[in-house]
Amino acid sequence: MKFIDYVRVHVKAGDGGAGAVSFRREKYIPRGGPDGGDGGRGGHIIFKTDPQLATLLDLRYQKQYRAGRGENGKKKKMHGKDGGDLIIPVPVGTVLTDAGSGEVLADLDEPGKEIIIAHGGRGGLGNAHFATATRQAPKFAQPGEPGEERDIVVELKLLADVGLIGLPNAGKSTFISVISSARPKVADYPFTTLEPVLGVVKYEEHRSFVVADIPGLIEGAHRGVGLGFQFLRHVERTKVLLHLVDVSVAAPGEPVENYEKINRELALYSPELMKKPQAIVAAKIDSADEHKLKGLEQYARKRKIDFFAVSSVRKEGVKEVILYLSKKIEGLG
Repeated sequence: MKFIDYVRVHVKAGDGGAGAVSFRREKYIPRGGPDGGDGGRGGHIIFKTDPQLATLLDLRYQKQYRAGRGENGKKKKMHGKDGGDLIIPVPVGTVLTDAGSGEVLADLDEPGKEIIIAHGGRGGLGNAHFATATRQAPKFAQPGEPGEERDIVVELKLLADVGLIGLPNAGKSTFISVISSARPKVADYPFTTLEPVLGVVKYEEHRSFVVADIPGLIEGAHRGVGLGFQFLRHVERTKVLLHLVDVSVAAPGEPVENYEKINRELALYSPELMKKPQAIVAAKIDSADEHKLKGLEQYARKRKIDFFAVSSVRKEGVKEVILYLSKKIEGLG
């Protein structure tokens, strides 16, 4: 299933039904008064979270949504039927924004949470409402009000406790496959992960946390270079950032420089990201360049950044990272 996390849709709530113009015409009632009923309300457009969904794929192929129109009022003061509401299911973590103003309309971050994003038009009043002592036979009624219409940006931001970040081929996919049941594509070339991957890490009986493997960021990601800009939004909700840095002999560049490149991209995208707790994980220590490993460790210690060294292949140092993350997440509530 293709991962879709950003779409733009047009929604139109139902128009209200018109009020009726009607007069009683019954045998033995020579002066029947107005009895026109009210029109029904137009249907609302409602977005509601569905825990079974993980992508906005359905919205990508249907960009127009319209709710039902309210029925017109009827004689004998009968109210028109309300238009049917249209409920649009979306994944937990969906953010709705007005495409015109940029205003955030809702953050649907809980299962079953819903919001009326476009209200149906009110039904018009029938002529029975307008009868007075001096106007006993009104020959008019109200039309129904139009339903709200707007363009909506629907954006999915994954809900995860830990975000794995780092340059392409830093070892994130292998690491998440070791600590969880997630099975992302693993290969020895950049951008093997083309969409975010979620994994559940169980560290005690009935206790777990969720890790998101964010596709490889590169310099210029905040401007849309590479894959980073497309997926940086998924880092925003995480509680802890785990920065994997390749210290193997084959890794290009210096680890400290590579680490700072990614952090600059995070800061340029959103300064709030730099306020999140972050730990450095020296990856691929089974084939480490000792100079690179030692230099990165000294850098972390000097700046009082939590530091770990792991080999996902040998599962060396992995338990220590899981224990650290579990305590960190519990401490953050």
